[in-house]
Amino acid sequence: MQYLYSYNVCHHTYASSILTVPKFPKVRRQVYVVGNSEPRENIGVLDELIDARDEFAKTMGCRSYAEFAIRPNMAASADVVMSFLNDLSDTVRHKADEEFNTIKDFKRRVCNDKSADLEPWDEDYFIGMMKSSAHTVDPSVVASYFPLSQCIKGLNVLVESLFGATFHQVPMGDGESWHPNVIKLSLHHPDEGDLGFMYLDLYSRKGKYPGCAHFAIRGGRRLSGTNYQLPIIALVCNFSSSRGLTARLNHCDVETLFHEFGHALHSLLSRTEYQHFSGTRVALDVAETPSNLFEFYAWDYRVLRTFALDETTGDPIPEKLVKALNASRNMFPATDLQRQVFYSIMDLTLFGEHTSKPVDTISAVADLKRKHTSWNYVEGTHWHTRFSHLINYGAGYYSYLYARCFATTIWQEVCQGDPLSRSTGSAIRDKFLRHGGAKDPSVLLKDFAGDSVIKNSGGGIIPDISSLCKEVGL
Repeated sequence: MQYLYSYNVCHHTYASSILTVPKFPKVRRQVYVVGNSEPRENIGVLDELIDARDEFAKTMGCRSYAEFAIRPNMAASADVVMSFLNDLSDTVRHKADEEFNTIKDFKRRVCNDKSADLEPWDEDYFIGMMKSSAHTVDPSVVASYFPLSQCIKGLNVLVESLFGATFHQVPMGDGESWHPNVIKLSLHHPDEGDLGFMYLDLYSRKGKYPGCAHFAIRGGRRLSGTNYQLPIIALVCNFSSSRGLTARLNHCDVETLFHEFGHALHSLLSRTEYQHFSGTRVALDVAETPSNLFEFYAWDYRVLRTFALDETTGDPIPEKLVKALNASRNMFPATDLQRQVFYSIMDLTLFGEHTSKPVDTISAVADLKRKHTSWNYVEGTHWHTRFSHLINYGAGYYSYLYARCFATTIWQEVCQGDPLSRSTGSAIRDKFLRHGGAKDPSVLLKDFAGDSVIKNSGGGIIPDISSLCKEVGL
């Protein structure tokens, strides 16, 4: 079984949602420090993981685990990835510094203190305040347009508009379901028949896997003649189940649902000879491309108006509200991008070559934060030991940035003009999703989005960043 999951764009640090609330800086500081310094036991666990992976990589003839993990990917080497990340860090730094100073100036005005410094525990509080003052977005009003049942209908709108297919709930056999809340859907095309099956397990519950993820349970493959083994996947999320099917999603949850649905479509619509190449079984640094692409759909008014309906009146979500959501999201794009670059460099550094052991991960992360972000490091904290992507995406977190570059180019060049048209859907399916990992990813991307989508660098492949820079206003 293979799984891919969201990098959780809603909450970039532990306790970040809590940090938007406290008015008093001492309280915010305490929440930040305590939330990012426990549990201390994880420091030793991470040390053991780094050592074990390093030993394994050297047994396999590689200089580091990063080299081992990246070698089969498009990038081909850790040096290529680090060069790409450093260039992106340099590119975003000036605008990120400008945004930092904007937040600092706002704090000084609010606090009536012209010498006040901006601290890490201030970020979520003052950014939240600035967004609220600039754009009137009531979370409860937004959520009223996104009952979970309507969001599921939204997934149907996507597949019907783009691919001419529809989801139908199908019964399960005895013992097939692992929980009563799980439903099974078939993706059916009127001319092609069933294309695959998807389990939906969307509600949180005690003891359940805590994240949001796409699990490839069975890959598709050619059997004999025209017979094809249909793919089976599970889309797992953790939305509140207190109100059953009428549970409301905030917009960040909608984006996460669409992200995972991009993975699901990759699995369901691929048609490969061999199961090993089915769907998301591709080079890691291209695997997140469909999921990032479908995040754009979650922000586009032309898409949202088809399913985001008022529970009482049935009226579609107002365009003005969607514009406000987008404007709020786009207020500090360089800060958000800089954070992802920093996470990627941290991941690559921790699993890269080291001249001495054990690695002091706290000092290493502190140095990287000072170098690659506009924010201070807070002594005594070690938030990175709660960063689960170091386990699941060790030396591969950069793949989200690769995919974001690819997806942004695809959106701008292929989808943005008419995102729900059948011609757009045909391009997505026939030029990308259908091939899974059976086609060279560099050829795949060029055929889909044009020659400019990728570049050769140092023996590996890196994305062109111009579309991403345009997206974040660089």
